[in-house]
Amino acid sequence: MKRFENKVAFITGGNSGIGKAAAILIAREGAKVMIADLKENQAVLDEIKKEGTDARFVQCDVSRYEDLERAVKETVDIFGSLDIALNNAGVVDASPVHEKTQDEWQRVLNINLSGVFYGMKFQIAQMRKQATGGAIVNMGSIMSQVAEQGIGAYAASKHGLVGLTKVAALENATNNIRVNAIGPGYIETPLLMENSASGAEYRAYMESKHAMKRLGKPEEVAKAFLFLASDDASFCTGAYLPVDGGYLIQ
Repeated sequence: MKRFENKVAFITGGNSGIGKAAAILIAREGAKVMIADLKENQAVLDEIKKEGTDARFVQCDVSRYEDLERAVKETVDIFGSLDIALNNAGVVDASPVHEKTQDEWQRVLNINLSGVFYGMKFQIAQMRKQATGGAIVNMGSIMSQVAEQGIGAYAASKHGLVGLTKVAALENATNNIRVNAIGPGYIETPLLMENSASGAEYRAYMESKHAMKRLGKPEEVAKAFLFLASDDASFCTGAYLPVDGGYLIQ
């Protein structure tokens, strides 16, 4: 039997990068998948369905409380339960603190931190109704522990995400609901490449931050998500798992 047979997974930001890789890999292990993103991408849904399971899309702007309330409800209406959630949607900023606008600051916090809170609020409420409980994984960052110039709002949101994860884990430790976070290093995703300087020099700089001297792959982070979402991690809650190619040991 596959690890996630008869399970339902809800993934925000599932159209690309880590979210897409996570959706494909968990579908390969038998889960039915709900992709919550800004726009439907039929090609992504078709790719997930090739793994032999069901995949659906729900339009969702994670910065909007009511969107996540509706998206979680629609997931349960369609599939009958919510067993696994990956709160993955995120954006990054690119200006120093003294130049950052209020709108830029608020946009990043609304998506990266408030969006995770909104997601967990409704995910946990549903999981508490289920005898089987559930598993929630929040997508932090290496910037949940360190800092980089120009990304004050991003670093603040990702540091805050770890604290929020720990509180939710503590509150639900006896409810059969596990809540953990992942901290990817620099991963070769559209989000990273679109928001970084172009050219080989900057790529070499990013690679140099890791002991392994390369960027990570979305699938490498997705495999950590599968572990934390599975029964293999049954005694793990409130954890922050770096997937960083040795960034933190340099």
